[in-house]
Amino acid sequence: MNPYMEMALKEARKGVAEGKGGPFGAVIVKAGKVLSAASNEVLCSHDPTAHAEIVAIRQACRKLQTYDLTGSVLYATGEPCPMCLSAIIWANIQRVYFASAAAEAEKIGFRDSGIYRHLRGEDKLLEVEQIDREEGIALYDEYRRTGKTIY
Repeated sequence: MNPYMEMALKEARKGVAEGKGGPFGAVIVKAGKVLSAASNEVLCSHDPTAHAEIVAIRQACRKLQTYDLTGSVLYATGEPCPMCLSAIIWANIQRVYFASAAAEAEKIGFRDSGIYRHLRGEDKLLEVEQIDREEGIALYDEYRRTGKTIY
C-alpha cells in the first residue's frame, strides 16, 4: 500500500472515530515531505466545505504561507467532489491519487455523483441566473486597476 494513502486512510478513520465527519482523508506531499494530513470536518465545524481535501489544502497553504501548491501531490481516500477538484485546481496541484470512486460513495449515501450529473446537465439541482452584470463588471475593472495579484 502507498504510504501516503495509508496515512490518508488513517486520518479518515480517526476523523470518523472522533465524530468530525464522513469517511474521508487527504494528504498533501511536496518533494517527498508531508505538508498536511486531514480528515473530513464537516460535522464538527458545521461547515459543508470542510472536506478532507479542502482542510488539507488550507493547512498546507498556511504552512507554506502561499496559495500556490505547485509541485504538490494530493492523496485522497475518496474521489474528489467537484468542489474539491476546483480547489485542487485553484491550488495548482497537478496530480491526485484516490482510493474510492464517487459512485462508491454514492452507495453509502454521499451526493458527489449527483453533483457530477448536475454539471453534465443530466440533473438540475439548483437555479443559477446572472443579474446586475454591469455592476459586476465594474467591480472587476476596479480590481484590475489596483494592479493586485491575479490568482
